[in-house]
Amino acid sequence: MVLTENGHQCSDQASSGLLDAQLDLYWNTFAVIKSMAFKSALDLRIADAIHHHGGAATVADIATTVSLHPSKIPCLRRLMRVLTVSGIFSVSGEENVYELTPASRLLVGSKNLAAIMSMILHPTLVVPFLGVGDWFRRETAADGDKTCIFKQAHGESLWELADRDAAFDALINDGMVSDSRFIMDVVVREHGEELFGGVGSLLDLAGGLGAAAQAISKGFPEVRCSVMDLGHVVAKAPRGTNVEYVAGDMFESVPLADAIFLKWVLHDWGDEDCVKILKNCKKAIPPRDAGGKVIIMDIVVGAGPSDQKHREVQALFDMYIMFVNGIERDEQEWKKVFMEAGFSGYKIMPVLGFRSIIEVYP
Repeated sequence: MVLTENGHQCSDQASSGLLDAQLDLYWNTFAVIKSMAFKSALDLRIADAIHHHGGAATVADIATTVSLHPSKIPCLRRLMRVLTVSGIFSVSGEENVYELTPASRLLVGSKNLAAIMSMILHPTLVVPFLGVGDWFRRETAADGDKTCIFKQAHGESLWELADRDAAFDALINDGMVSDSRFIMDVVVREHGEELFGGVGSLLDLAGGLGAAAQAISKGFPEVRCSVMDLGHVVAKAPRGTNVEYVAGDMFESVPLADAIFLKWVLHDWGDEDCVKILKNCKKAIPPRDAGGKVIIMDIVVGAGPSDQKHREVQALFDMYIMFVNGIERDEQEWKKVFMEAGFSGYKIMPVLGFRSIIEVYP
């Protein structure tokens, strides 16, 4: 038996429960340290260093490759301990040889995810979340202004900052390209025939630099692929591809196509704006019996694998996207938007891990 702070007796089992609860609090509190450890691994390119040594490297190997000052080697050991317990790397042997795991293998190679991870962990996107508590206390302005977390922190929206800051715009575009190259390889290989087979023309709406459209065009060269995005984005698009680039505003109008592709777009916008976008999409595609459809790649909360990690990532994404006043929707919330936009039906395919593919029919 032990005594509580007030002098009351409690059982060992009760004490164990209290200590487990304390552990939970620290585990959640120190999640930010886990993220920053991962950010430092990206900044130092530790995965590349291990890959350079054939997939297995000691601390000394890593320190030499990333040009670390010898005085920091003891701290590098401590960093690597965090990165191994979190599953980014594995460690074996008496000499502590660090190896790539399935997760860190996604940080090297031609279709790596380092750029989007670096984007998410960039200070410009991290700092707004330090003010979430203050944001919750703010009332919506009488004129309906719904200042997002990002604008509260930086005085302007993400889109405004990207429009005037070339380096930030490149950070966003590079992140989106890295995600598209990775996930579209899976989409085209595993689900391409179902999604794109028989489609004559496809528009990648708000498709950035066109990595998704390029992947579709490469896998299905018979599909005429185009990308529409804002003028400052299209101006930086690569040339010499089979993809056509069009400058425009999806809230105004959408070019004609048999199918319209929206990858990680609608979660940036509230229901009213999504309905506007989808109504413009519906005007641009042929009827359902002629093959017209909208293809959406986004999260459907509650769809897909039901394990803790998938459910937690979906919930975290839903809070994360609040930084632009966006929302991750469950099936009923998606259905409401589709029906208000005048569509007749939809099909959800939870085949992309924590994300899904949705076909929406006019």
